[in-house]
Amino acid sequence: QVRLVESGGGSVQSGGSLRLSCVPSGYTYSRYAVGWFRQAAGREREGVAVIDIDGVTSYADSVKGRFTISRDNAKNTLYLEMNSLKPEDTAMYYCAAEGYCSGSWCLDPLGGKFGFWGQGTQVTVSS
Repeated sequence: QVRLVESGGGSVQSGGSLRLSCVPSGYTYSRYAVGWFRQAAGREREGVAVIDIDGVTSYADSVKGRFTISRDNAKNTLYLEMNSLKPEDTAMYYCAAEGYCSGSWCLDPLGGKFGFWGQGTQVTVSS
């Protein structure tokens, strides 16, 4: 059974930084797409950052220049480095794997056809 486990969330002040990690069990990250998504209270889940099947990264406009997605194949871990955090970044953050997509299409939670999802880690940014 595949599980994706996120960690690294927490509460920070505006301008602060956090690094999220996603470690799978029963699964090895491969050439398929992986990504980070978030869902704020009362809003739909949205794509934050993804690595597509060609290894190309894409970011939501709202996080460009502040967030960085990376994958360490040796540690089988997916990361999301988040800097200059803003209150509007407050959300539950989810990692996803086994996606079949290219480019910014991967930022669509449904369009990316991700096969596995984590349970989420909460990020709260106060002003």
